[in-house]
Amino acid sequence: MEVCPMENSFENLSSKYELIKQGAEARIYKGMYLNRPSIIKERFKKSYRHSDLDDYITKDRIKAEARSIVRCKAAGVRTPAMYLVDFYRRCIFMEEIVNSKTVKDYLEELAQNGDGNSTRKDIQFITEEIDFGLSSADPVAEDKAVDLYVLEKALISTHANAEELFPAILESYSQCNTKRAADVVRKLEEVRARGRKRTMVG
Repeated sequence: MEVCPMENSFENLSSKYELIKQGAEARIYKGMYLNRPSIIKERFKKSYRHSDLDDYITKDRIKAEARSIVRCKAAGVRTPAMYLVDFYRRCIFMEEIVNSKTVKDYLEELAQNGDGNSTRKDIQFITEEIDFGLSSADPVAEDKAVDLYVLEKALISTHANAEELFPAILESYSQCNTKRAADVVRKLEEVRARGRKRTMVG
């Protein structure tokens, strides 16, 4: 993996790569880098922040994201290879997993099949998907429970077979994380209770 210094100068990403997604924090491009199919995640400037603060925050988040990818790969999680960490263009160049599909597309396929049944391998595929930009090495059960709760609510709001799918995801999570899973599941029940209370109170 190459780390690119801040002072280097490059052409605009959009002149060379295809923009495929944009969110609140980043743009995702695809194209060829070093003659390899690549994905480029760019954390664009935030005009409402002071430029020095924005540069500092962005650089810190890029470094944290890159470290998380390296940690996960070392732990055996299937993650894309990183080719370049580019602080000047505020982005990470990484391997494109060709002939792959997003979790959203995969879940929509499950919903269309209608039977709600998935193999253990299928469910493990879902639980191993990681948003490295939001990742943390802090093993706090509360944070993990909140992540599971957000996933559950997202599934319920977008997928017809969520009632069958999420328990399977939770079971797979428990089996893959046996040391801390019980604490996380207990916390999940507390988070659910708080969520129901907020809904009732408004």
